[in-house]
Amino acid sequence: MDMSYLRQVDPVSRRNLMKVAAQGILGVSFLSFSGSLTAAADPKGGKVKPGKAKQVIYFYLSGAMSHLDSFDPKPGTEVQGETKVIDTNLTGVKFSEYFPEMSKMADQLAIIRSMNTQTGDHEQARYLVRTSQKQIASIKHPTMASWVQKVKGQISPTLPPSVQIGGGGEGPGYLGAQYAPVPIAAPERGLENTKSPDYLAENQFDRRMKLSAAFDRQFKSKASKSTPIQNYDTLYEDAIKLLKSDELKAFDITQESQETRNRYGKSRFGQGALLAKRLIEHGVQFVEISGGNWDMHNDLNDRFAVSGPELDHAFTTLMADLKASGLLETTLVVIGTEFGRKPQINQNAGRDHHPAAFSCVLAGAGIKVGQVYGTTDDKGFYVEEDGVEPGGFNATIAATLGIPHDLEIISPEGRPFTIGNAEKPIEKLLA
Repeated sequence: MDMSYLRQVDPVSRRNLMKVAAQGILGVSFLSFSGSLTAAADPKGGKVKPGKAKQVIYFYLSGAMSHLDSFDPKPGTEVQGETKVIDTNLTGVKFSEYFPEMSKMADQLAIIRSMNTQTGDHEQARYLVRTSQKQIASIKHPTMASWVQKVKGQISPTLPPSVQIGGGGEGPGYLGAQYAPVPIAAPERGLENTKSPDYLAENQFDRRMKLSAAFDRQFKSKASKSTPIQNYDTLYEDAIKLLKSDELKAFDITQESQETRNRYGKSRFGQGALLAKRLIEHGVQFVEISGGNWDMHNDLNDRFAVSGPELDHAFTTLMADLKASGLLETTLVVIGTEFGRKPQINQNAGRDHHPAAFSCVLAGAGIKVGQVYGTTDDKGFYVEEDGVEPGGFNATIAATLGIPHDLEIISPEGRPFTIGNAEKPIEKLLA
């Protein structure tokens, strides 16, 4: 698979040109997305298998959720702090009091209590969990969503393959601009700046497009062999296609009844989950919902008492709707974070960074649910059994989609990369 990028034209200059064209000539602005390959060759010369999951919804808890106050409590110990513990519908498995609804459906989850990572720095840990790679200055690695798009292509001919709700996601890295997830700052606002101004009629829009193409013709002829330029051209064309499509309504949660919107809750996670449901229904392949209220160095109990139930309600409402519509059979649902929090309560009634142990959750298509995988010690400090690093977690997600863990993509520098960075999927978690 030839991924070499020629550099006859500065891609940054090209990016600026495209922004100017969109905003000045067309009178509108839009966000980046594009299509990709429909399938990729595996290392043995075959095709990537479909996988039980076709789509992914990923709740990303930015800031590092405390495992002791969520999915791996230690009742009766001094490290538990003020958080109380409740039973789940899995015998012997307990959750935090802040997840009452998830506790009733623990048999539909696979809880990983043995996650661990190599850094307690937020930026580096977020990068690692989203890309399986260490953050270095010489290369930018693609996020999971971009990987999936590159290998699996897109489901909808009009909608983007991946969407990131809430900000803070990694980019497409060396794969190029056409593999960038579409960012949505706030779910209630949807995809912004998609309407032409009132003074611009459709025939005027088309004329401006032709004028833009005329201005760009000489530049394109000089850059005809540049992959980055081709990527931006494809991005540009697909954005225009979406602007004229009725599928834009997928981004508009006001299309839902007020009863439905209330049922998901008014929190950022609740409305984000509702938007994710709509996008999955319309054929978006990978949706991330990011929330950043989990960096609880101070007043953990008071803050978790808000953030925990918001996640709990949004997640369980989404799961119920996906199950009712049949989409849970083809949709993987993930709860992930960058690391855990220290067992010791600090002087500010919070918990500090702790990369040695944390928890994540998998559910839905391709996952063997109703189990807890891995264990930590009696204080939640170290992983005792079946440790899982970010690469293995991502390789497991990829396996549900039919992406081989040893499938290689070659960077522009000629370096081969795999989706789990040489880590293998966790077979005990796969259905």
